Amino acid sequence: MRYTYPMDVTLLIDKPKGITSARVVALVKKRFKTKVGHTGTLDPLATGLLILLTGKRTKEAATFLHMKKTYLVRALFGTTTTTYDIAGDVVSTCNRTVTREEVEGALKSFEGEQLQVPPAFSAKKLEGKRSYELARKGVEVNLPASQVTVYSVRLVAFDYPNFALECEVSSGFYVRSLVHDLGQKLGVGATVEEVRRTRVGSYHIEDATPLDTLLSEVPAVSSASTTSRS
Repeated sequence: MRYTYPMDVTLLIDKPKGITSARVVALVKKRFKTKVGHTGTLDPLATGLLILLTGKRTKEAATFLHMKKTYLVRALFGTTTTTYDIAGDVVSTCNRTVTREEVEGALKSFEGEQLQVPPAFSAKKLEGKRSYELARKGVEVNLPASQVTVYSVRLVAFDYPNFALECEVSSGFYVRSLVHDLGQKLGVGATVEEVRRTRVGSYHIEDATPLDTLLSEVPAVSSASTTSRS
């Protein structure tokens, strides 16, 4: 049965792996025949909380820009890639191991305000073009560093070379850059295997609806009268 969706709402979507945020917007727009916009992208490799706004609610996108975001990331020491994740070409490998204590010590240096260089393979614009478009053509990309904040970062799993982090960060933060920079700091390299966004401000992944469910059934929504969890 087709569902007639309310037009001015906030959609909490659990984005699957392998699809761009822009594609999610296009699919939702086609499904519900209304104006749709997102409040912050996720890489195709990433899964998790993607917040869309529909109808008149799209005008509120700016209110989401400065919300804190929480990510869970699984990564691999000993490998560096062009894209800072396993989808890229391998640049270097290292057989030297590091200890849990070394990793936890290095992570402390990433807490607080800092300048972070985005990955060359990102949606950042350089001379009017997306950085990843230039990088794919073999053009050397030198993106300027951005001011970001790491409110907290902790090692939640470690079985060398595999490890997992949970981090709460500001908008504009690249988890891929964090993992890459951590690997460089430890001298062994590191690359991302999986990223999952679990929270944006007071919105939680537990309240989100999988994209395929959203496109076929009544999805979970957050309206003006809905109070999200803190």
